[in-house]
Amino acid sequence: MTLSEIRPVPRRGLSRVEAAMYVGVSPVKFDELVRDGRMPPPKRIDGRKLWDVRELDMAFDTLPSENQGSQGTTWDDFRADHD
Repeated sequence: MTLSEIRPVPRRGLSRVEAAMYVGVSPVKFDELVRDGRMPPPKRIDGRKLWDVRELDMAFDTLPSENQGSQGTTWDDFRADHD
């Protein structure tokens, strides 16, 4: 048994499939959310695309609740308000 199996290291960057699972949607739906700006674009490390968990959390927080209706917010709107 390896040390990472005994005490897993929390990861900040997630693959596309992991990011989709993290926010609770399918990878295809996650792609749509990224495309329309409701989820952030990935970071690039060489040839890998990784989604920042902190950015996913912030983007998820901006999504409307079931009874709120659309607020017209996108990841870009959130970034503009917090930069």
